[in-house]
Amino acid sequence: MKIGPYQLENNLILAPMAGISDRPFRELCKQFGAGLAVSEMVASNPALRSHKRTLLKADHNGETGLRAVQILGTDPRQMADAAKFNAQRGAQIIDINMGCPAKKVCSVAAGSALLKDEALVGKILDAVVHAVDIPVTLKMRTGWDLQSRNAVDIAKIAENSGIAALTLHGRTRACKFNGQAEYETIKKVKQSVRIPIIANGDIDSAQKAKYVLDATGADAIMIGRAAQGNPWLFAQISHFLKTGKNLEKPTDSAIQNTLLSHLEQLYSFYGNISGVRIARKHIGWYFKHLGSISLDTKNNINQAKCPSRQLALINSAFNLLPTDSAA
Repeated sequence: MKIGPYQLENNLILAPMAGISDRPFRELCKQFGAGLAVSEMVASNPALRSHKRTLLKADHNGETGLRAVQILGTDPRQMADAAKFNAQRGAQIIDINMGCPAKKVCSVAAGSALLKDEALVGKILDAVVHAVDIPVTLKMRTGWDLQSRNAVDIAKIAENSGIAALTLHGRTRACKFNGQAEYETIKKVKQSVRIPIIANGDIDSAQKAKYVLDATGADAIMIGRAAQGNPWLFAQISHFLKTGKNLEKPTDSAIQNTLLSHLEQLYSFYGNISGVRIARKHIGWYFKHLGSISLDTKNNINQAKCPSRQLALINSAFNLLPTDSAA
């Protein structure tokens, strides 16, 4: 799998997820086998460019592997400027968001709302591609709703604009994350253009990954929600694609060590106060894969205000788990 001049280590990619795909999580998923991890979406609005949260989203200090930043916006010139700004800060790939279904994004005609305006799509893609000398990729959905699936048309516009690779989530904006992803449109897009196609949507196991690759003919797959609390999924998929055999699930001890390491990285990256708060959702996802823990234990962990307390409660929770709960 190549994106422009860059040869990826494999064809497994971590999706850009708002509030989730920060540097600690990207590094963790790369450690377990993601060939590329894309940043959270960064607004193209220049007024937000120096905001602390915006700078953290595009923080690549010490990041291993390729550095890919996703930008969001509706104005071609602002998007071009945002691409240049992030390239100057170390981005090696710029990804354009035309897939986010969130109401606050679509209400300003950004994200997947752009799919309703093919002329504007072309203007944005042209502006960004010509603004930087690094590869530009596009992430989108199959259309605005089931009656207006125009992914093939958008893909052709993207190819003509010089987009280096295209990620397609197998849902329309109207579908949000409901129902099941449909892969037939991804297959049609793959057959209609020559640029690499990355399939996205509902890939939550090694077997599903192989099915999607086979069914769509896609060059790569992108994994989002299924990696939350489960970074081992990349290793499991990679092993299955290479050998046809399942990789054993991580032990409780391995999960505990990974979770604790992840939290330490969050504390270091965000500071103790914000780190503890941001860690709570990740902790919930990890324990979801371990089986149930008591409501009191969950509440105590969520009420922890400092790293030492949070870590102590997590260790206590692991001690209470039944043997081989991860098996």
